This record gives sequence, C-alpha cells and structure tokens, in this order.
Amino acid sequence: MNYLKIAQLVLGLLLIISILMQQRGSGLSGTFGGGEGNAYSTRRGVEKIIFAATIIIAVLFFAVSILRITL
Repeated sequence: MNYLKIAQLVLGLLLIISILMQQRGSGLSGTFGGGEGNAYSTRRGVEKIIFAATIIIAVLFFAVSILRITL
C-alpha cells in the first residue's frame, strides 16, 4: 500500500511538470479573438513527445488512484 502512495506522488509531480512544459498557444491574444493563434498547427518533435507523455502519465495516475481506492 505504501508503494502506491509513493507512485501516486511521483506520477502527480510528473504530470504537473509535463503540463507546465507544454507550449502555450497564443497567450492573451487568443482570449480576445485576435492574433495569429487562429491557425491550426500540428504538434511536432519534442512537443509531440511531451503531449503523448502527458496522456500516458495521466492514465497511469488515474489507474493508481483507482487501485488505491479499491485496495
């Protein structure tokens, strides 16, 4: 049981870091409807890897959380 707490803590920290590392799109200009942020852009390179890692870490965090509840 103790290892699940540690795993959840580590995954939580990794999830926070991976979310913060993702690039912000257009900043405040997107909020007010202006700027160059209206164009669609695909993820490439490191940005794509970080995005995929964030999804994987989030799924693992969710699984560990459910496991902790059931045990």
